[in-house]
Amino acid sequence: MGEASEDDLTAGMSLRERKKHLTRQAVLAAADRLFEARGYDHVTVAEIADAANISVKTLFTYFASKEDLAFAGEGGLRDVITGAIAASPDGTSAVDAVAAELRRLVQDTSQGGPMDGVEGYHRAFGDSPALQSRLRRMWADYEDATTAAVLARHPDYPPVSARLEAMLAIALVRSLTSSEVRVLVSSANDPRAALLAWIETATTHLR
Repeated sequence: MGEASEDDLTAGMSLRERKKHLTRQAVLAAADRLFEARGYDHVTVAEIADAANISVKTLFTYFASKEDLAFAGEGGLRDVITGAIAASPDGTSAVDAVAAELRRLVQDTSQGGPMDGVEGYHRAFGDSPALQSRLRRMWADYEDATTAAVLARHPDYPPVSARLEAMLAIALVRSLTSSEVRVLVSSANDPRAALLAWIETATTHLR
């Protein structure tokens, strides 16, 4: 199934709710565009508000801080990871389930080039000292959610084993955001093939 259209998402909303939803999406789109173009540390809240055609005061009715703008979509990848584990065949480790989903995402040409997400991440957030604490907290939350997903899929596992599987699975995902993998893939003649090869290599090591 394809992504839901904006009309689908706002169906049944009142005019006021629809306006609030569209304003929130405009703010997020403006923030994402500016963060990716110039980096988180070099964009002000005032610039984001101006790009979204609202006041700073109005922006803060939707988001408590600039940091919240940067992490507004942080749950999306977490849900993809836990969903892959939940849907995995019997006997599949968390690492293999997540690796299969990552390969699928890389091979999905409708999502743009394989480096779009990696490069976008680094341009927007990768080098920002201000975001490192929040990034560490995000990955810890991912690990907790993945541990719960492993236990739900394999209730006979000891919790400590589920935690270890989750740590390995999240290590695989985090490796794709590393500067080393960014250099490895961006210097390849075929970035998509290089990223797929890295996922396979990393999966083998993590097993």
